[in-house]
Amino acid sequence: MDWEHLQHFAALANSGSLSGAARLLGVEHATVARRVAALEKSLGLKLVDRRGRRITLTSEGHRIFNIVARMEVGALEIQRVAGGVQSEPKGQVTISVPPAFAAAVLMPHLVALQQRHSGLKLNIIGEIRNASLERREADIALRLSRPEQGDLTIVRLGQIEFEPYASATYLQETAESDWCFIGYGHLIDQAVQQHALESLAAGRRFTLLASTIELQLAAVRAGAGIAMLPSFLTGNEGGIIRIYPDINPVLRDVWLVVHTDLKDAAPIRAVIDALRSAFPSSRPLIDGTESEI
Repeated sequence: MDWEHLQHFAALANSGSLSGAARLLGVEHATVARRVAALEKSLGLKLVDRRGRRITLTSEGHRIFNIVARMEVGALEIQRVAGGVQSEPKGQVTISVPPAFAAAVLMPHLVALQQRHSGLKLNIIGEIRNASLERREADIALRLSRPEQGDLTIVRLGQIEFEPYASATYLQETAESDWCFIGYGHLIDQAVQQHALESLAAGRRFTLLASTIELQLAAVRAGAGIAMLPSFLTGNEGGIIRIYPDINPVLRDVWLVVHTDLKDAAPIRAVIDALRSAFPSSRPLIDGTESEI
């Protein structure tokens, strides 16, 4: 049986369309159709129902897909085992990080690391979602909430402070009772700093929602109102002022997460050390106990 056929079928099942599967695999949609048809022929089973715009699985297709999904998990585990015994910091390491934090804090450390190890290729993905380490969407992730599931090694690196800011001009021209607020959209509207800002607003209006810190900072600069911004972005920012200076900042823990099978591989260790160098005063924790990764 051709494993490539199974991979193309799994991509089709996951995406629900030929074009979606083609994007996942980086191939033409005709290639996906040809591979799936070849798999059906080799098995003597109809796996997909091609009626309508969206492709659906037959009952046999669902059964085969469940098996293929388990095979993919095993294949990824083999990759992690192989990667976990690498003795030199070379090859590609994919890092999932919040984009603003990566640009403002982490990039100098990661660039310096790559310059020391020419055989190391860093793939830095700036994203606010939680990439799956189990599925090798990333090898290492920095997160602002502690994962609760998976065979993961988790390290608390430090904290980020969030405080309310507005432009000096906005504060001069706007009465406190008329202040407007800048918050997150629905994707991360449960963030701790969002709740703190809602408490400060005390019923006053949220007139602008922005999904990233960079957009919120730009809105503050433009005079849209008050936003809860992290200290790593505001330290050298002129023209904006911290309001309510007597209120303690909101603290968010920064967690480094790596799949346990990979944590001892040389390229992974090198990246971990570079990321930890951005938090020189941190006292990392693993599974709630003080330790070193």
